[in-house]
Amino acid sequence: MKLNISQEELEALATKVRLLLLDVDGVLTDGMLYISSSGEEIKAFNTQDGHGIRVLMERNIQVGIITGRVSNAVTTRAQDLGIEILYQGQKNKLSALQEIIEKYSLSAEEIAYAGDDLPDLPVMQAVGLSFAVANAHSTVSESAHCQTTYAGGQGAVREICDCILRFQSP
Repeated sequence: MKLNISQEELEALATKVRLLLLDVDGVLTDGMLYISSSGEEIKAFNTQDGHGIRVLMERNIQVGIITGRVSNAVTTRAQDLGIEILYQGQKNKLSALQEIIEKYSLSAEEIAYAGDDLPDLPVMQAVGLSFAVANAHSTVSESAHCQTTYAGGQGAVREICDCILRFQSP
């Protein structure tokens, strides 16, 4: 993982994390939109990312999704993983973040966010710990606290989960 902060700063920020929020297209997926001949949207998710999410949740760190698109595949994947914090169709992701902070009585410092493109920047700048995936837009990569070595949909979320867990108390 590439750090834009010191290892000590990463540790200090990661120990506070109680919720990891994720974008979908380009983070949980490879960012490609697959459309079947019948018009159905198809997404591919990484099973190692899913395992990392489950481990985080077992360690009492919630996981949520904020995405600009609406997809049945995302709803199904969230249900499979037990993710209850699901905000789809969010053109203004920052207002979704504010709603989550209020609803779950969290501070921004207790939230980590992973993104890949410009609509993610406002949330990344508002939370305590921000991650960009390896194939993120350069502005997002430069603004994030950390950048994964794996691309979105290719294990980036697992890398983020492992990073957070490394600094959490057992």
